[in-house]
Amino acid sequence: MRKFIRFLFRLFGWKIDEHTPEGEKKFIVVVGPHTSNWDFIIGKLAFITYGVKAKYLIKKEAFVPGFGWLLKRMGGIPVDRKKNNNITEYAVKLFEENEELILVFTPEGTRSYNPNWKKGFYYIALEAKVPIYIAYIDYSRKIGGFHSKFEPTGNVDADIAYIKSVLTPFKGKHPEKGIY
Repeated sequence: MRKFIRFLFRLFGWKIDEHTPEGEKKFIVVVGPHTSNWDFIIGKLAFITYGVKAKYLIKKEAFVPGFGWLLKRMGGIPVDRKKNNNITEYAVKLFEENEELILVFTPEGTRSYNPNWKKGFYYIALEAKVPIYIAYIDYSRKIGGFHSKFEPTGNVDADIAYIKSVLTPFKGKHPEKGIY
């Protein structure tokens, strides 16, 4: 399957960055810029080529009959956002209960321009004591993948600014929506 997906990427002119999270069993992936639904498809296929079994927190409303099983199979974890749940606590507990867990987040929280990132991924990494891998997708150069590993320092504003600075050079499918 990996070879076939690599072939598809080459066929469409895409490359996957060779950097990988070697040996890590628990971490968070923050991906940007997120400007299109195609980001998920390209990212999911890229994760398969890396051998990364990523999980995604998805609103439970998306898990409708006939489609919910597919979301779960693709790594979706249903989350009830309407209840007064503490998603951070829930995610930290998932890290505690699993020997291997990779959670993926798009910090913009939308496919539209949003300078105010959601910071849940950061607090989850901090509390679960797991690193953050910064991943990117760049439609202008048709390349994507893991950029680098980042250890949260506890200074949320400085750390978010740093992660944004890493992702700023990359262009989404709709660049006007991914300006940081």
